[in-house]
Amino acid sequence: MERPPIIISNTLLFALTGLTALIAVPWYGLTHGFDSWQWASFLVLFCYCGISITAGYHRLWSHKTYKAHPALQWLFAIGGALALQNSALHWSSDHRRHHRNVDDDHQDPYSASRGFWYSHIGWMLREYQGDRYHDYSNVRDLQNNPVVAWQHKHYLALTLATNICIPLLLGLIHGDLLGMLLLAGVLRMVMTHHTTFFINSLAHIWGSQPFTDRNSARDNGILAFFTFGEGYHNYHHLFENDYRNGIHWWQFDPTKWLIRCSAWLGLARDLRTCPEERIEQARLQMQLKRAHAKLQKRDDMEMWQTLLQEEYDKLSQQLQHYYASRKRLLEERKRKALARYDALKLQLEYRSLKGGFRVSRRNWNRLLANLA
Repeated sequence: MERPPIIISNTLLFALTGLTALIAVPWYGLTHGFDSWQWASFLVLFCYCGISITAGYHRLWSHKTYKAHPALQWLFAIGGALALQNSALHWSSDHRRHHRNVDDDHQDPYSASRGFWYSHIGWMLREYQGDRYHDYSNVRDLQNNPVVAWQHKHYLALTLATNICIPLLLGLIHGDLLGMLLLAGVLRMVMTHHTTFFINSLAHIWGSQPFTDRNSARDNGILAFFTFGEGYHNYHHLFENDYRNGIHWWQFDPTKWLIRCSAWLGLARDLRTCPEERIEQARLQMQLKRAHAKLQKRDDMEMWQTLLQEEYDKLSQQLQHYYASRKRLLEERKRKALARYDALKLQLEYRSLKGGFRVSRRNWNRLLANLA
């Protein structure tokens, strides 16, 4: 089968910036050296680009997990142009198509089933998308967003202005023009590109699948560290409308923290989260599925299957009752309509169900440990 034509502009961009980062940056560092001001400029611009992609392009515009003040949207639009990953409209269109057709070789723009190279960068080097490249029918809502529409219309001018003028200005202020262009310009761009691309490639190959195995997405804490929290990709592909990727407080997700802080400052609102019971149920289903897979080669398979199913049913029932009681309690606390006796009764019921749920979960974990 004949491959589509090469996209010359993309190929030259990635080749020239990649080679410059690999050869010219180390050479200049060894012969002239980079100081703390240059490294600080690189880090600030790298973080600005990365956060603009994760909090803006991804969680705000692609998935609409929260609503942002226009000032925050403009900040992300400029940072997205600096990141040089196409306009927010185009990026979001590709990403929504990816989620809708994940791992489909024909419909997923960067399907991981076509290999690491293709999903990482290869899909941008040839005209694989054909007529779909300019099909924005899945982002009509964003076409009505004045910030997104303006950035899309002036994207080329914006990306040239930000990627040339900002490093040039910093270099003139600092007094080392070439060093700043190499570090805060080229290396920052290459690092921004490939850390983002790792979510399309490595995050579909390397990591765990605690919530679903219906697609190739994985959770990976190491990738989360380098991608501003985007590495919890298995969770994200099942619960894409959640503004968080790392759902636990200890999971590294600076994008989540930024969105939450923005909400406290009045710059973001309507933060969407997935109900905890759905998350727990998905995790339980995966644990049951893996446990059944382990039983296939055991002689006492039927006995274990019965035990697992009984404990799973018991835990699922406890989970539903516990979260239903919790929801009722929170709602009544907001309304403040219950009499003192009824409120106490509801609280005692909640505590009892919470204790029963914890006991059932301990029994379930113990059963899984014994099976292992």
